[in-house]
Amino acid sequence: MAGGRSAWERQQAALRREAERQRREAERLAKERERERQKRHLERQQATAEKKSAELERRVAELDQVLVAALSAPPFTFGRSRVVASVPPFAPGRLAVAESAPQWESFAPSPPSALGRVFGGRSRYERELQEAHDRFDSAIAEHQAREHQRLLDLTTARTTYDHQVAAANAQAAAQNARLSRLRADFETGVPEAVEWVAGQVLERSVYPSGFPRIFQVAYRPENRDLVIEIELPPQSVIPNVRAYKYVKTRDAIEPVPRAETEIKKRYATLLACVALRTLHEIFASTPGAIVEAVVFNGRLKTIDQATGKRVRPHLVSAEAERADFEELVLSEVNPIACLKRLNALVSPNPYDLEAIEPFITFDLKRFRFSTDMDVVAGLDSRRDLLQLSPTEFEHLVRELFVAMGAEAWTTIPSKDGGVDAVATSKNLFFGGVCLIQAKRWSGLVGLEAVHALTGVMADHNATTGVLVTTSWFGRASEQFAQRNRITLINGAELKHLIKQHLNIDVIPGTTPPRNARASNNTQSGRPGPTI
Repeated sequence: MAGGRSAWERQQAALRREAERQRREAERLAKERERERQKRHLERQQATAEKKSAELERRVAELDQVLVAALSAPPFTFGRSRVVASVPPFAPGRLAVAESAPQWESFAPSPPSALGRVFGGRSRYERELQEAHDRFDSAIAEHQAREHQRLLDLTTARTTYDHQVAAANAQAAAQNARLSRLRADFETGVPEAVEWVAGQVLERSVYPSGFPRIFQVAYRPENRDLVIEIELPPQSVIPNVRAYKYVKTRDAIEPVPRAETEIKKRYATLLACVALRTLHEIFASTPGAIVEAVVFNGRLKTIDQATGKRVRPHLVSAEAERADFEELVLSEVNPIACLKRLNALVSPNPYDLEAIEPFITFDLKRFRFSTDMDVVAGLDSRRDLLQLSPTEFEHLVRELFVAMGAEAWTTIPSKDGGVDAVATSKNLFFGGVCLIQAKRWSGLVGLEAVHALTGVMADHNATTGVLVTTSWFGRASEQFAQRNRITLINGAELKHLIKQHLNIDVIPGTTPPRNARASNNTQSGRPGPTI
């Protein structure tokens, strides 16, 4: 009995030991599984952080290549823009496949055997044969009807397809004819055609995501220059995160912020790249005989944090001559230094929206001379400014500037028959004391005339100057005026201002010659003959 209990106890102890062993083994396996789960989780989190960091690096690299990436892109050409009608091949499907005709063998009954003929099989066979002929004839008729319908449907499908091909070819021909007209106009410097080409160049330029695709283009044939205004990307296109890291203690993927100084530096460089890229794309896609210079204005659509109002400050304005620009090795330049070499106007703090005054404001289309103005001038009832006497012209200019905000007007002696006057105003347009000079000329107002105005301004302690003409200015004059606080108003602008402020329609002067070259600005600047 005692021995039996001892054996039972031993058995129970063994069972307990085995249960304990199994428990410990289960705990070990559970811990091992947990360690493996945590390891996999850690690897996934680290991989996610690395992936997000790699995406940031790709984005930054893409932004760094904004200029260089465009250098290898093919320029716009009219040849590449020609339209080829795209119509898929004619595919009639089952309509193109003729249905097999019924075969008599499929209908013919089996002839009776010799024994069958003895027992009346011959007459039965004759009946079956006649019935088979009837079914065969019916099948042939149905087949022919289906074939006839198939051929009709095939003809209809072919006719429809041919009409589609003709329509596509006609549409392509019309587009190509329009393209040919645009090409002919472009090669002769018609502004609308030159602007269309520039628009195509800018539309086809591929930028990273987040870049606005808004622009305006204007061409001035008298100066052979294109003025382009582009909406700049916001600073938010620069990632404000440098990388992502996995923090094990918090089991979280956290961003590593990018330094504010780096963001500002990258944004300034990016704006310079956009300006240089635009200049490159336009020069690469236009001949020098049509476009000798490009003016780039970059604006940013944003909200003024001080007022809450929507604003569009100019942050970059650059003007480049083709000859100077083509000497640049853009793949190697420092974009900011390159713009500085081009004497560009760049916001000293673009990230703080500190605006600059562009070389040329974007009212060119509104202020463009009419190409048929000379033809209709003799038939027009409007006042021709070139026909006014000096006194009448002075009176009109004085009226205009008084309407624009001049508070005092003092005429001073003029040696060249123009209107020289000192005007004062609290208006920002005049900026205090402003010297106004008007040239009632029919030819180019050269750089010499703008130089002379600065001397007169100094003599009269004027803070700003305005040079008004019935004709036009060249690029060198515009550049000099920009640097010397002088506002230039050409004939087309003068016409607009007189209409806007005095509600008088006038004919400003002669149309600038389409072949006028900007280099004329470096000559004597003597006026053309005054009518």
